[in-house]
Amino acid sequence: MEVFQAKMEDLEGASNLFNLYRLFYQQTSDLEGAKTYIKNRLESKDSIIFVVKDKQEYVGFTQLYPTFSSISMKRAWILNDLYVGVEARNQGVGEMLLQKAKDFAIETGAKSISLETAPDNYGAQRLYEKNGYKKDSQFYHYELDLAE
Repeated sequence: MEVFQAKMEDLEGASNLFNLYRLFYQQTSDLEGAKTYIKNRLESKDSIIFVVKDKQEYVGFTQLYPTFSSISMKRAWILNDLYVGVEARNQGVGEMLLQKAKDFAIETGAKSISLETAPDNYGAQRLYEKNGYKKDSQFYHYELDLAE
């Protein structure tokens, strides 16, 4: 298995994984929409996407978005998406993606990587905690939904 930053030639594989990720979060399947979204991210370079391939099959991906920490006056990354295909789970794919994201964040001089996950996604919580992520107990997370 290999983990690497996605390029335009990885569009199909990354888009398929992104669609499966959205299905995991109870969204309607929209492969064309997923493809357009990932294509736009790759073209505009406003996110970093890492994928894992096992032979010729794409088995996992993560997507990072840049942000900044005003307090530390440094770059930070938001690990917004992480998905491992059902057939590739419990084979270290998630850890490979987290390590690649960590290495990338260090290379870019980032202060931190933040993420969120569903309260009932216990498998992901175990993976994150096993890899050094800590649940935030100092701050509450708020969101203003502009689609309502």
